[in-house]
Amino acid sequence: MAERFEIVEKALLSLLDDKKYTTLRDILVTMNPSDIAGLFDALEEQRIPVLYRLLPKELAAETFVEMEPDAQELLIKGFSDNELKEVLDELYVDDAADLVEEMPANVVKRILKHADPEMRKAINQILRYEDNSAGSIMTTEYVSLRPHMTVGEAILRIRRQGVDKAAIYTCYVTDTSRKLLGMVTVKDLLLEDDDETPIQDIMITNVIFASTSTDQEEVARMLSKYNFLAMPVLDSESRMVGIVTFDDAMDVMEEEATED
Repeated sequence: MAERFEIVEKALLSLLDDKKYTTLRDILVTMNPSDIAGLFDALEEQRIPVLYRLLPKELAAETFVEMEPDAQELLIKGFSDNELKEVLDELYVDDAADLVEEMPANVVKRILKHADPEMRKAINQILRYEDNSAGSIMTTEYVSLRPHMTVGEAILRIRRQGVDKAAIYTCYVTDTSRKLLGMVTVKDLLLEDDDETPIQDIMITNVIFASTSTDQEEVARMLSKYNFLAMPVLDSESRMVGIVTFDDAMDVMEEEATED
């Protein structure tokens, strides 16, 4: 499998050498972002922006997250203000926070300057939590519902807001002070016969959660044990502040396996 990818990689880089950009772009859009990110490891610095700018906006952002910090830093320094804002707009908050942690101070200053106020606030919130804690790897983007919402209102809310959330399959029911009351899945909503049924009548109230200080390895084990796609994270006052997704947990487990 590795040999096959090496052959593909050489073919793609050959297309880049020959400036066959249209053909190269057509192939790149069919590839996984992590595989595309691997192509940048074999490039000289001056060619990295050329290849990156061939990617459509959304795929470019997904690939950017998977790239090595050195390549990310090089691109950020070369981005126009508009290009940097486009990348930041496509990133989830936890990915943006990870990016900020990896970059030198002058690059961080530029990133925060072009992030919108809401993302800037969320990044700063995540960076306040201790390293290796649930708070440090969570995303603050999740779908929140109210207990008195009807099923129909909940589905409409998911349609309007879900596109910008890291995980929409599981929705969390909170009160106005963000106290976690329960959870409901999209499947539960879609299978409910009556669109006028209140969310509080179908939500699960016994919710397993992590605190912001819970060790990230413990969160990963909990997600694996219970086969969750995401886990809510509460602060010291039992207010919901974010979620840790299965993808985040897998990154933690991979890091620990590498260290071992």
